[in-house]
Amino acid sequence: MKVLVTAGPTREAIDPVRFISNRSSGKMGYAVAEAALKAGHAVRLISGPVAIEAPRGVQLVRVTTAAEMLAAVEKHVRACDVLVMAAAVADWRPKKIAELKLKKSDGPPRIEWEATPDILKTIAPLKKKPQVFCGFAAETDRVAREAKRKRREKDLDAIAANDVSRKGRGFESDRNALTIFLADGRAVRVALTTKKNCARALMGLLAEISARKKK
Repeated sequence: MKVLVTAGPTREAIDPVRFISNRSSGKMGYAVAEAALKAGHAVRLISGPVAIEAPRGVQLVRVTTAAEMLAAVEKHVRACDVLVMAAAVADWRPKKIAELKLKKSDGPPRIEWEATPDILKTIAPLKKKPQVFCGFAAETDRVAREAKRKRREKDLDAIAANDVSRKGRGFESDRNALTIFLADGRAVRVALTTKKNCARALMGLLAEISARKKK
């Protein structure tokens, strides 16, 4: 298959030296890319700013902002069989980026915020019937409810939910636990393990879904 994966955070500039972002390390998305590669698939990885190396053999596309990630996904999504949106895209950005560094002596700045584009919702109309779209839901409460809502609203074949409020898993960790909610109503649980094991389980499931849709 041709697998398209997004990973890492995005950064939204406030001024020339500051930005808003999140705690995503990119480890989960990079593990998904590696698992897909080891399963014999062709992998393109769209990555926000991270401090880890991409698996050798993937086609790497580097981006910084949510808008850049959206543009990259729009460019490449038509050619993929499976899309895995593991990136933690910043939800908001300043409406206006200060041209000069904001001075501490001027006091706290008044920043007007706007929503960044919802990538999965934006590209939903581009989805072809045989394609498999999978999202991630990093939540701190009502994890199942929020994940199911996002799966329905974004017309996803699957969404991998994880509770990032739990210690020793999720953001910045090498371990994770997932509950993968499927369009057919099933919930597949992956108990706490390494992110590489989580990624292998997820990719195996998505390969099965893809095979069924192509029959």
